[in-house]
Amino acid sequence: MSLGATLMTTVTTEYEPVIGLETHVELGTRTKMFCGCPTEFGAEPNTQVCPVCLGLPGSLPVANRAAIEATIQIGLALNCTIATWSRFARKNYFYPDMPKNFQISQYDEPLCTDGYLDVEVDGQLVRVGIERVHLEEDTGKSLHIGGTGRIHGATESLVDYNRAGIPLVEIVTKPVPGTGALAPTVARAYVTELRDLIRTLGVSDVRMEQGSLRCDVNVSLNRPGEDWGTRTETKNVNSLRSVERAVRSEMLRQAAVLDAGGRIVQETRHFHEETGDTTSGRSKETATDYRYFPEPDLVPLAPDPAWVQELRAGLPEPPREHRRRLREAWGLSEVDMQAVVNAGAVGLVEATVAAGGSPESARKWWLGELSRYANERGIELTEVGATPADVAELQSLVDGGKLTDKLARTVLEGVLAGEGSPATVMSARGLAVVSDTGALTAAVDEAIAAQPEIAQKVRDGKVAAAGVLVGAVMKATGGKADAKAVRELVLSRLGVS
Repeated sequence: MSLGATLMTTVTTEYEPVIGLETHVELGTRTKMFCGCPTEFGAEPNTQVCPVCLGLPGSLPVANRAAIEATIQIGLALNCTIATWSRFARKNYFYPDMPKNFQISQYDEPLCTDGYLDVEVDGQLVRVGIERVHLEEDTGKSLHIGGTGRIHGATESLVDYNRAGIPLVEIVTKPVPGTGALAPTVARAYVTELRDLIRTLGVSDVRMEQGSLRCDVNVSLNRPGEDWGTRTETKNVNSLRSVERAVRSEMLRQAAVLDAGGRIVQETRHFHEETGDTTSGRSKETATDYRYFPEPDLVPLAPDPAWVQELRAGLPEPPREHRRRLREAWGLSEVDMQAVVNAGAVGLVEATVAAGGSPESARKWWLGELSRYANERGIELTEVGATPADVAELQSLVDGGKLTDKLARTVLEGVLAGEGSPATVMSARGLAVVSDTGALTAAVDEAIAAQPEIAQKVRDGKVAAAGVLVGAVMKATGGKADAKAVRELVLSRLGVS
């Protein structure tokens, strides 16, 4: 057992963790929440702004119907109750990333409430309750220059308002007690399942590295039988791995504080990717601090029940059920299917099978060479430069005897380098398997003539020695021969059955 695992076991023997997760999802609408500015990621700073999202005097917001629809879809997929009447509120605070000095959000009357999401952890089903799903506008992005990159110690700060006003859905869980040492794993599993669910709905690309999915992690500890402890909130955790690490780090830190007789301060904290630790941010505001009041410039929302039912009827198959159906169709064990899930390759394997590949070969390529390529470059599997159709074609060339596995890996390198389809790369690089029987026979005869003592060993019954001759033929053909076919030809030429 690792030191970390030992420490976690000790912590959960003395304390019971309670976790909660607040997940923010930027919706993939073409325009912002309350104005017509575009939402394209990566544009030049402050080029996607207007009087409304800059909060200029006299500007008035208009709600984005597509964002409201997407929020209801998320709520329905999370088994929530959809409000028949809802409205926006002003959340007041002063900070440069919100040019109006308030954020239009939802407070006591959100669109979606009281749902749940089931996740599987170590073969156990854990139901995570959903407190609310509400809609708001995102803030701008601050860049602090100098020091650690945070506002404290910075020499100057820059603000990009392109993100200000993008539709943002906040999904807040109910407290999740009773997970013990599995709390970090449960947190990661929940965010993973939620990401897959939202991606399936098609309402966001949920790319954590671009900030379209961000998570605030709440953790508290209490001794068995006592009331829940004081929670901390680790802000803007931006990877699945970091969600798990943030929960584990806070559990260990809080246990150390409590063991020393200290008390936990309710505050926000920052997570540090390089160390896996959290550090203090600021004291946690309450709803009173934000001085919420109804947004006077927007009418209330009253979704037509018929519209809600129409959206419910159009929901796609939930990811967990979809994975179960695929696992059965592909004949995979739960462990093998989980490996596909962990690699983020379910859709890619499915599309490869649809393109003509087998589940086994699709898994081999996506979880093998392509996963290594993606990990080395810190990118998603979907960004590697090979498509499911490419993978299916590559395997068909292997199955058809035109490529060996080794040659196929070389061909894949060319595909990833942008040289074209597998067939194109194979032809351009001259990598096709040598299938000319005459040429192979000549190469085999040369190998036998060059190493008569090895040939005699094979004739005398030491068949394993044939590997030396096979290796010589493979070298002579530049690795372009089928090793199995060469071996059979070697034995045949030596009269060994």
